[in-house]
Amino acid sequence: MRLFIAIEPDDGARTRITELRDTLRSRSERGRFTRTENIHLTLAFLGECDPEKTEKVKIIMDSLRFERFFLLIDRIGKFRRDGGDIWWVGISENGTLTDIRSALAKGLTDAGIDIDERFDAHMTIGREIRTDERPRATEGITSVVNSLCLMRSDRIDGVLKYTEIYKKEARS
Repeated sequence: MRLFIAIEPDDGARTRITELRDTLRSRSERGRFTRTENIHLTLAFLGECDPEKTEKVKIIMDSLRFERFFLLIDRIGKFRRDGGDIWWVGISENGTLTDIRSALAKGLTDAGIDIDERFDAHMTIGREIRTDERPRATEGITSVVNSLCLMRSDRIDGVLKYTEIYKKEARS
C-alpha cells in the first residue's frame, strides 16, 4: 500500500480552496487539477508500506498528543517545473502544526521509517499548470484540525483516489 499522513481541511475550507482551484483552472491553458476530495496537507509521505510498517505508523500516530487547532490558509503560489508548474495554497506559520510535524517526523525516523525531512506546509491544487496567472495572497481561509489521517493512495481506472485507513483524533 502507498501511504501518507495528512490533515484534511474542514468542509468550509475545502469549498473555498476548490473555488480558488476552479478560478485557476478557468485561467489556465492546461493542467491536472486536484480533485476536491483529494485536497489535503501532507505531513509525511511514507511510500509503499507492508502491514508491519503500517502498524508501526499507527502506533506512532497514537503517541501524538494534541488539542484541536486552526490552520490559516493565506496565500497561493507555485513551484516552477519545466513541464508545467505545481500550484498550491499555503498555510501560515503555525506552532502547533510545527510541533506535531516534528514529533511525527522524530517518531517515524526513530522507528526506521524514512521520510522527506523537508516540510513546506501547503495543499496542492494543480500540477503541470500552464498559465500567465500570478500567485497572490488569499483573503484568508481558516480550517479547524480535529485529527490526523493515515491515507492510502490508489489509482483506480486512471483516477487518483485517497482513502482514510486510520485516524488519530485530537484530545477533547
